[in-house]
Amino acid sequence: MNNRKGGRISLSVLPLMCIVGLFFSGDRVSAEVLTLSEGLRIVTQNSRLIRISASDEKISEADADIEKSKLLPVVNSAASGTMLARQPGAIFGDVSVPLSQKDFYSYSLNIRHTLYDFRENASRYESANMKVEAKRFETRRVRNLAAIEFALIYFDVLESEKTMYVAEKEVERLQSHLRDATTLYDQGVITKNDLLQAEVRLSDARQRLLSAKTGRELNASRLNSSLSWPLKSSVEVVDVKELPARLLDTHTELEKAWEEAEKQRSEILIADATLKSLDLDEEAKKAEFYPKIFLQGSYDYTQNRYQTAQGNWGATLGLGINLFSGGKTKAEVARIRFQKERLVEQRNRLVDEIKLEVEKYILDSRTARDKVRVTKDAVRQAEENLRINKERYAEGVGTATEVLDAVTLLSLAETNYYRSVYDLGKSEISVFYAMGKDLLEVY
Repeated sequence: MNNRKGGRISLSVLPLMCIVGLFFSGDRVSAEVLTLSEGLRIVTQNSRLIRISASDEKISEADADIEKSKLLPVVNSAASGTMLARQPGAIFGDVSVPLSQKDFYSYSLNIRHTLYDFRENASRYESANMKVEAKRFETRRVRNLAAIEFALIYFDVLESEKTMYVAEKEVERLQSHLRDATTLYDQGVITKNDLLQAEVRLSDARQRLLSAKTGRELNASRLNSSLSWPLKSSVEVVDVKELPARLLDTHTELEKAWEEAEKQRSEILIADATLKSLDLDEEAKKAEFYPKIFLQGSYDYTQNRYQTAQGNWGATLGLGINLFSGGKTKAEVARIRFQKERLVEQRNRLVDEIKLEVEKYILDSRTARDKVRVTKDAVRQAEENLRINKERYAEGVGTATEVLDAVTLLSLAETNYYRSVYDLGKSEISVFYAMGKDLLEVY
């Protein structure tokens, strides 16, 4: 019976143990595995700046619809009912003649359409469409900007993880050396000074490891912020493989890269679309100097049995012109021209800045690629140097200082290698951004 009771207690405790186990393992289970391409997709969908820009695009489309409405006829209709206290009439000599019914209703239909206005409304509509195009390029610019900012943070997270890994390996190597030094000290081979030196170096390495962990945590929070996730969400990033050589070889020539940037950078496309819009605005404004030809048709009905025709059709072909407005139209045309001149200069300056940006990132990419080769060799040399010094120390030929310096040199070489690897990743993706490539398509 006691066994059965113990069994019941165990069964009742089991669910509680499962809940506690899930609670303590929650961080590990809920860690989000994230690749660069998946993160780019998320950030370009969830970015608040992109949603704001998309709203501006819709507003611009509505403005274009407003301008389009001016190309269509205007139709107005009205209806009314009238009740009079006295019946209207007129006196002809001694006779009183009614003119209208005491109570009556009426309605009317009026259609007015501008036949020709020297392309004023058409130019305004085309200008509005160019503004829509500029807003679309702006949304694309914001999307790519959000993507490059996320990608750079992503590489920062990867680099901070490797920095933490190097710090952990340094602690392990120093712990191994400390164990060897302790053994030699117990055997009376080395002095207390060598042992203390190893302990101090180990303490310093542990402090660097703590700093590396803090840096990784901070970069992870930056990554979550760029994704619009909670800052403390657990995230596991997947390392980025090197881009296929064919993607890079196509754009290594600076002149070709400049040509592509001038064709694809959203900032330049926005300036071009805005210039076209200003040209059309100027054309529309000049049209105000000329007359407008319109056609108007109407039908009016008034209930009145005393009239020969209660309903009547009408058509009007007219012409209207603004003879004088105090020089307003002329000044507005001049203002548009000045805006165009300013925008042309801004575009030229923008092209120069983008060319410098492309050149900088291409040079950074080449430098980083060379650094990867150099630092990779340095890591192999540092590993061999550490191995030799450890063997010499174990044989009593080398000193503890030589081993500790070799550990430090290896950690430095590994840190430089990983930094150059992720500098290469940053510079390569920056080249594609500077050339106006859609980063979602590249990665």
